[in-house]
Amino acid sequence: MSWIRGRKVKLLIGVAVLALVAGAAGLWWRAGADKVRATAWFAAAVGVYAGSDVRMLGVRVGTIDVVEPQGQRVKVEFTLDSGVKAPAQAKLVSVAPSLVSDRYLQLAPTYSGGPTLADGAVIPVERTASPVELDQLYESMEKLATALGPNGANKNGALSGLLDTGAANLAGNGAALNKLFNDLGQAAKTLDGSQVDLFGTVDNLAKFTGMLARNDNQVVAAEQQLAEVTRFLAADRDALRAALAELPAALGQVGDFVRDNRGRIKSTVDKLTGITKVLADQRAALAEAVDVAPLAITNLLNAYNPATRTIDGRVNLNELAPKTKARLVPVTTGVDQKKLPVLPLPVVGDLHTLPTGGS
Repeated sequence: MSWIRGRKVKLLIGVAVLALVAGAAGLWWRAGADKVRATAWFAAAVGVYAGSDVRMLGVRVGTIDVVEPQGQRVKVEFTLDSGVKAPAQAKLVSVAPSLVSDRYLQLAPTYSGGPTLADGAVIPVERTASPVELDQLYESMEKLATALGPNGANKNGALSGLLDTGAANLAGNGAALNKLFNDLGQAAKTLDGSQVDLFGTVDNLAKFTGMLARNDNQVVAAEQQLAEVTRFLAADRDALRAALAELPAALGQVGDFVRDNRGRIKSTVDKLTGITKVLADQRAALAEAVDVAPLAITNLLNAYNPATRTIDGRVNLNELAPKTKARLVPVTTGVDQKKLPVLPLPVVGDLHTLPTGGS
């Protein structure tokens, strides 16, 4: 009985172990299925090795699997941990914590929504970057020193002279330079607070220059006329100088005249005020007279007969005659009516000559 009981215990333990192994395998498979494996291409990947970290904001989120140079590029395969999301357009940067330590890959930016980096995605060279190497920095500094050294820009002492001149100009001007930079800062603040007005001014200047461009012919004509006036003044500069010399004396005489005749001038101005008021009150009649006067004068000139020195005219006597058969008396001007014959005028009207005087 004890032997049978021992076999049952062993069987139960074996089943439990198998269940645990199966569960662990399932969990491992599920965790591996959630991971994202991607490839990135770098122009250079110095100090990047398989097993190094992939980080986001400095926190480890994955591992570098493969680093493989291919021609002028380096292929880097990496895996993100389960549950880690990155933007579909993420960038990968090689970061060196110090000059001698291994580097890690920094994934940026952090995921905040939208499409995610898919499994099997490829990050091109345009979205990867590597820091400047120390030997490259030394090489650049060496080139700069050579270019500025005795075999370069300072071959004839030009750079030394420039530095000496700059030092002499800046010596003792520290306070002035400090004030200059402070004033520039205040000016920048003022411009920043008045950007609407500034851009409005620029826009108005653009409109003004556009108007000048559209009226180029008129602008050129105005410039030519101004040049003519300038030449005229230059030709008569002696007369202009004499006139300007006499102007103070003339102004003095005008001032004396005004001072000596202040009362008369005031009286004249008061009278002119009355006349001006009358003209203003009768401006409608004056306007009508001005409109009609040219026509009346023209008709008078056309009616004058220089041969007989008379004014000829035609009237519609039917409008003047009464309804009874009465005779009309002729109208004469400028002569003695006793010396003129009395001419009967028919009622229907006719053309008569009105003497203006003389024989």
